[in-house]
Amino acid sequence: MATRKIPMRKDILTSKMYPKREMVRIVKDKDGNISIDPTGKKAGRGAYVGLDPEAVKKAKSQKILEKVFSHAVPSEFYDELFDFVDHQKARMDLFGDLGKKH
Repeated sequence: MATRKIPMRKDILTSKMYPKREMVRIVKDKDGNISIDPTGKKAGRGAYVGLDPEAVKKAKSQKILEKVFSHAVPSEFYDELFDFVDHQKARMDLFGDLGKKH
């Protein structure tokens, strides 16, 4: 059987490439709302973040998402993103790829 190509995405916080399944998508919709997109299917401009809670903390202090989306991002969103990334990382550590839907 032929091996499948693994889709890769660039982490906007660290500029490193990771498999898409190991990342979290953040999306800015047409109304300017920024949200976490766990399904990866929401409409809007998307950007990917790796499962590194420390990078999210650093992004909050440097306001990286504001630069990426050219839009104000509330401090609470960074906290929500940190919690989500931390949870997903713990889940990945526990279950490996089994924790994600195929």
